[in-house]
Amino acid sequence: MKGTRNLTLLVIGGLVLILFFWGCSGYNGLVSADQNVKKVWSNVETNYQRRTDLYSSVIKTVEASANFEKSTLREVVEARAKATSITVDITDPATLEKFQQAQANLQGSMSRLIASFENYPDLKTTKAFQDFQTQIEGTENRINVARQDYNKSVEGYNLKVKKFPKSLLAGMFGFKEKAYYKADAGSEKNPDIQFNIK
Repeated sequence: MKGTRNLTLLVIGGLVLILFFWGCSGYNGLVSADQNVKKVWSNVETNYQRRTDLYSSVIKTVEASANFEKSTLREVVEARAKATSITVDITDPATLEKFQQAQANLQGSMSRLIASFENYPDLKTTKAFQDFQTQIEGTENRINVARQDYNKSVEGYNLKVKKFPKSLLAGMFGFKEKAYYKADAGSEKNPDIQFNIK
């Protein structure tokens, strides 16, 4: 009788120990995945900051040019201010969507500004503008890669949070699903490109 009781206690103790180590391992895995998502998101922000800094240098070049279209320039400056004022919570899809929209607006206004350079050939030939053209292409590629890396890390994290039995640990310790970076609205449509060749 005493031997059976000791065996039962050993089995229960062994199960508790196994659950404890599984819980520690699962929790640490969730923490690691969460930190990875935050690190990768900071890479996305760093690349957007690089683009914003490049835009700022072009804005300064344009401001120095006399008779430039002030309304187009003002639109870029306002879009830049809005884009840099949004704080993103990657567990809140709404803030990520606002950030994404602000970045798209900034990129759109900058594209319109660059298109208006056709009317200012002297501006197009400045070294600052030529440097900008080279650097912005590389920056846009970096942003694209950073967003893909972010989505990949979110996928890994979300799978840990949603799959059973780790979903139990995630719920107990407050780990929530994180938002994906989505394609810009309208990007699924083919662009309407017109060449005015005479």
